Amino acid sequence: MTAEHAAGGLDPEDWEGFRKEAHAMLDAALDRMQGACDGRVWTPLPEDAKAGLQEALPRQGRGVAAMREGCEALLDYGVGNTHPRFFGWVHGSGTPGNIIAEIAAAAMNANLGGRDHGAIYVERQVVEWCRALMGFPESASGLVVSGTSMATLIALKAVRDRALGIETRRAGCGAARLVGYCSSETHACVARAFDILGLGSDALRLIPVDAAFRMQPEALREAIAKDRADGAQPFLIVGTAGAVNVGAIDPLDTLAEIAAAEGLWLHVDGAFGAIGMASTKIKPQLCGLERADSLAFDFHKWMHVNYDAGCVLIRSEEDHRRAFAARPDYLAGAPRGLAAGDRWPVDYGPELSRGFRALKVWASFVEHGVDRFGALVERNCTQAAYLGHRVEAAPEMELLAPVALNIVCFRVLRDGADAAALDALNAEIVLRLQEAGIAAPSTTRIGGKLAIRVNITNHRTSERDLDILFDAVMKEAHA
Repeated sequence: MTAEHAAGGLDPEDWEGFRKEAHAMLDAALDRMQGACDGRVWTPLPEDAKAGLQEALPRQGRGVAAMREGCEALLDYGVGNTHPRFFGWVHGSGTPGNIIAEIAAAAMNANLGGRDHGAIYVERQVVEWCRALMGFPESASGLVVSGTSMATLIALKAVRDRALGIETRRAGCGAARLVGYCSSETHACVARAFDILGLGSDALRLIPVDAAFRMQPEALREAIAKDRADGAQPFLIVGTAGAVNVGAIDPLDTLAEIAAAEGLWLHVDGAFGAIGMASTKIKPQLCGLERADSLAFDFHKWMHVNYDAGCVLIRSEEDHRRAFAARPDYLAGAPRGLAAGDRWPVDYGPELSRGFRALKVWASFVEHGVDRFGALVERNCTQAAYLGHRVEAAPEMELLAPVALNIVCFRVLRDGADAAALDALNAEIVLRLQEAGIAAPSTTRIGGKLAIRVNITNHRTSERDLDILFDAVMKEAHA
């Protein structure tokens, strides 16, 4: 490169010096991943570091060394999900291999909105692998997206337009009274999608669950019949494969039967549970998922792809494309050249600017293989059952929900304490464990009771980690 080309640009003037800084950052990142099982789970960002991140807008750059030092200084202050005792939320734990994929993706700097280039074919391969894994037909379509929230929005846009007609894209929903159904345990992203799509969250009926926190089919049938009698237009059933509170799986096969009988679209929220299709032991619990009209799930949960990466699959490619395809003149395709390649990703979703998320997903499939992910899912479920048994055997504790998959909800008991006192006690125990860096569970409410919630979605977690958590909770219970 000549000096003329480099002058005033953003490429390094000293490439060798830049390489040294880049290698130092890579080593620091790999050291951090190699030591992910060591030390504290969560460490809050120090006050002086917070202050340092509140400086004025930089008018002059400080160079690559200062930038690298600033990045490296953040490595110890993440949310903690790379650590084996991060149990609070359904976060995957990441892999070192994804660092390699992210380097390649950054170097390519590809926009996956469309056009004919290598990254597009990688995403198509990932979608095809997912289609095969989830049992969807060869004619299905899909996209790699940021996560299940975006995947849900895309799927529900497709079914809304199918229910009301494609003219809805121009004229809006009008006076239509579309109503949909999900369990009371369904993730909030479904109600949020109803809001965004102009349907209103009140149009989403929350169906009660049974003792195992699964949607009750008879209550669903009654709700559909009542809405039809009242002049509303049922159009959607949402089944959950892994409820966020307790890990419950709705009776998906029965929901598919009801959807078929009623002429409704079945969408499955499989944010973390759908990856159970990779396990021969867990897959039978997901029977019916392959019958869904659409499916939303995440790679960054039980497949441990680094954040962020999710997927939407839609059985009807035509419904999917009709909901989004509309290119202006400057995005016109061509039979040859860079604008070749019919049916770009922008024809299937709201984003034209899309990063190369698919590469890290492809890399994870290639490096580890789907059977490995299935084995890790099984191991986490076995670990959850182990912790559940320990809780049930402890007089000082109470299991608040059946252990369906990988989530254990329980609380500490104390003689003479009323409901409010028990809630406060268990909330305080969680805070103390987090602040001490011992473990990072979270809280939720089960039947009105505040629960200590332990989610195990981590390929680094061992039985010893669960024993450390249990012993720490027990110590706090007796404090």
